[in-house]
Amino acid sequence: MRKELRLSGSGGQGLILAGIILAEASINQGLNAVQSQSYGPEARGGASKAEVIISSNEIFFPKVRKPDILLALSQKAYEKYVHDLDGDSIIVIDDSIEVDESVKVKATYSLPILKTASEKIGKSMVANIVALGVLTELLDGIEKQSVLDAVLSRVPQGTEDLNKKAFEAGTILVQN
Repeated sequence: MRKELRLSGSGGQGLILAGIILAEASINQGLNAVQSQSYGPEARGGASKAEVIISSNEIFFPKVRKPDILLALSQKAYEKYVHDLDGDSIIVIDDSIEVDESVKVKATYSLPILKTASEKIGKSMVANIVALGVLTELLDGIEKQSVLDAVLSRVPQGTEDLNKKAFEAGTILVQN
């Protein structure tokens, strides 16, 4: 098993934390994982991305070359990274993003990630955790409980119930 993921959006959306959580959950399951990150100089509002490689074998190169899954939570991030995909890739985007129909991928999931965080959960800052719930449902070999445990170990004390609710809401988005 080997999966390469790129989580992208705007600074402040928590995608770097989401990448760290996903890598940690994978390692806790006995898999190998590397996580790297970059973000624009503006930090909040600028472009950001986290890359995660999960593998049952050794990982020799820590950068994602062709993402198996691209998560994009902003139009700018989608436009910047969609061209790195191939016919075996999966796109997960917020439903506010306009899709380029000429891009040929295995599947596209256009889901109300940001709206779920802000309206259903009541806090837009948990969009990253909603997105983690979505990714967990799409990743074969990654245990839901392992990711949830990693989420709960990383979020601020006192926000565990809020983040658990956000994670569950994300898993449900894929099932519907």
